[in-house]
Amino acid sequence: MAEYLVTGGSGFLGTLLVTKLLDDGHQVTAIDLLETTLSHPRLDAVVGDIRDRATLDAIYARVRPDAVFHCAALLAHGSITKAELMSHNAHGTRVLAEATADSGVRKLVYLSSNCLWGHGFDRPVTEAEEPAPCEPYGVSKLEGERILAGFGNRFETVTIRCPTIIDEGRLGLLAILFEFIADGNRVVTVGKGENRYQFIYAADLIDAMLRAAHCEGSHTFGIGSDHVPTMAGCFQQVIDGANSRSRLLALPKAPMILAMQIAHHLRISPLGPYHYRMIASSFVFDTTAIKRVLGWQPTLTNGEMMLKAYRYYHANRMEIAARKDVSAHRQATRMGVIRVLKWLT
Repeated sequence: MAEYLVTGGSGFLGTLLVTKLLDDGHQVTAIDLLETTLSHPRLDAVVGDIRDRATLDAIYARVRPDAVFHCAALLAHGSITKAELMSHNAHGTRVLAEATADSGVRKLVYLSSNCLWGHGFDRPVTEAEEPAPCEPYGVSKLEGERILAGFGNRFETVTIRCPTIIDEGRLGLLAILFEFIADGNRVVTVGKGENRYQFIYAADLIDAMLRAAHCEGSHTFGIGSDHVPTMAGCFQQVIDGANSRSRLLALPKAPMILAMQIAHHLRISPLGPYHYRMIASSFVFDTTAIKRVLGWQPTLTNGEMMLKAYRYYHANRMEIAARKDVSAHRQATRMGVIRVLKWLT
């Protein structure tokens, strides 16, 4: 049995990670701004803020974790400001790093993001690619990476840069797509949907995180699924698996992106700069390094994990609609002006 600290332990991924650690027989301390839905004799669930050094010191006074899984992050949804994102994601990471270093913990696994870039690539993205975020969330995650790198002489950090995490229960913006498919509306692609955008299955990500917690040295890895299809192909696999009457509707790229930009500036759309920059672009991480160093392999393709997530949504749609006080990824994002598009299709 080992001991672990999980930040963001009440979020979508954090809950799955904590559950896996408990199932494997470990002792877990989890901290989050929200209460957890889990209850277990080997779980110490703390409602608290990682920016509060006193709270972290109190945790480290009770336990000496074998590793820290840093999943906590404020997401760029709704009216969240740049200052709030930097405070939670960058300053919070610094406070956590200082407390971790002072406690003598030797390993921290940091969940980073493909939002470190605001443009697509016509080739797999390696760890050597210079980050170039286009919005505050990506900036805050990059700053978190830089902060942790500065503690390299006091503890080891394994940074995992991941794309959108998919599994049963993952909602957020995906719930918009799932509602279109469930109701048989046309599913819009920007252009012909020929771009390839990589996802990661939550269980595969957790497997990589557990391996990272016990590898030698500090590393940065990109992660994601293999055999990435076109977005049109991925959507069609979900439509077919759902036996939906939905059909794909290709709309011209330039007018659609302009419309999304205008809607964002008018604050009537949940889609921000990252989304309208990347929605018709390709982004696939080169996963050679994480496979070689950690011996990791993905198990599900984009289409397979998306269909699992859709089936969960379809089976729990009414309960999902009534959810309150849960993390952003565990509730459906409000459509805003996209509801008009749904009505038209």
